[in-house]
Amino acid sequence: MPTRIRFCAIAEDRPGKKWKALYAQSWPSYRAWFLRQGAVARASFLECRRALRQHMPELVPTWERLVELAGGGDIEARFLSLWCPPPYITGCSQAVWLNAGDQREPLLLRNYDFAPALLEGSWLATRWSGQRVAAMGDCLWGALDGMNESGLAASLSFGGRTVCGDGFGIPLVLRYVLEIASDTASAVAILQRVPVHMCYSVTLLDARGEWATVFLNPDRPVEVTRRRAVTNFQHAVEWPEHARATSACERLAALQRQIDAGVSARDAQAALLREPLYQSAWQRGYGTLYSAGYAPQSGRIELYWPGQTWPQALSTFEEGDREIDYLGHAH
Repeated sequence: MPTRIRFCAIAEDRPGKKWKALYAQSWPSYRAWFLRQGAVARASFLECRRALRQHMPELVPTWERLVELAGGGDIEARFLSLWCPPPYITGCSQAVWLNAGDQREPLLLRNYDFAPALLEGSWLATRWSGQRVAAMGDCLWGALDGMNESGLAASLSFGGRTVCGDGFGIPLVLRYVLEIASDTASAVAILQRVPVHMCYSVTLLDARGEWATVFLNPDRPVEVTRRRAVTNFQHAVEWPEHARATSACERLAALQRQIDAGVSARDAQAALLREPLYQSAWQRGYGTLYSAGYAPQSGRIELYWPGQTWPQALSTFEEGDREIDYLGHAH
């Protein structure tokens, strides 16, 4: 089981040769995943295009450009729409840290827990829809977490149910939020109308310090909550085996303790690198692949691992790469 990932920071305002290189590198494994139940199990091109036009019309020109860069094929276009994709299940912990008296601005903090072999590792800074967005990439143009220059940060986590329905894969919905929304309220409005194909929780924080955690399900109404900490269940554990395997309850308790105790931002971030929040079952194919901190007021972003940080600013996003060896030392 691979336990090493190369994270690449890529800055490209419009989709071009850098995105095409990312596509060439990542497409074989994405294609195998997308077609694992056969092409007929996936929605048709016309269904995919109709869904994008209906629910996320502002993304259609970018989708068309990406399809063109990917060679214009039917399977590529259907995959990139992320309409009714195969199911995928992650871990993740996320929280809103609010000022505890040290005059620091609010932060959105998160751990992303997944299989090392399946992380794309792309950190994309773009201007696809006008405003600068920096986001950790998934499915070639989706987002796992990120921030835009309006000062909106967003992060996703799996919500703990196996139900599937007609909707988009959550990475593209999060991308749409970051491309179009300017604050928590406008992000919530998007999440209330765009269908998702599985169960997820999205945490939002904007530059004014407004925040929300939104529970999304394909078979239940969207629910906007004031949860400042969330792991991999919503109101209660509904998939006990997954919760046990990922320590979802223990992670939430540890995260909630940090938030309730009013610890400093530095201490809250450090807690993400300790058990139970930090997962390290690398050789079984699961663990914390990165931690992230988003500061919407100042536009600061930081990825970090034990012993290493990678700070960026939205306004001066710098290209580069970091190789993380999860069984040895980050280097």
